[in-house]
Amino acid sequence: MSAWVVLGRITGLYGVQGWVKVFSYTEPRAGIIGYDPLYLDGQGDWRPCRIEEGRLQGKGVIIKFAGYDDRDAATALLGRDIAVRREQLAPLNAGEYYWSDLEGLRVMTVGGVVLGVVERLFETGANDVMVVAGERERLIPFIAGDVIVEIDLTGGVMRVDWDPDF
Repeated sequence: MSAWVVLGRITGLYGVQGWVKVFSYTEPRAGIIGYDPLYLDGQGDWRPCRIEEGRLQGKGVIIKFAGYDDRDAATALLGRDIAVRREQLAPLNAGEYYWSDLEGLRVMTVGGVVLGVVERLFETGANDVMVVAGERERLIPFIAGDVIVEIDLTGGVMRVDWDPDF
């Protein structure tokens, strides 16, 4: 597992005082504001950056980072990923997983057929869905105990009760 967990991305500028628009992957979206410090992708390395202020704005989040006091300075932040160190994340209960821990796991059926690798997950109204990339892309619902039979983070494998022809 990586020492870094990406929580969002800077997607735009907001106003003239250095605020930026952030697409947050956290749930709830404003959860990203609660981490201190956040780390910004600095072209291959992560640089700590403190939040002066942050809040929900419409359906998104806006953040004012320390040291970026006008629109021109904030322009340098556009497109950067925002991460935290793994140890900054709250501990999980048994059977709970951060999506970033599931991405990259090899997915195989209970019958031993390899379907591919978890590329990403996304939310729907009913349940979360995994995008599994293999010889073709599959969308598999993330339903523990029904579809998801076993997750072995150490071994890098997820076993699913899923028809390989579907």
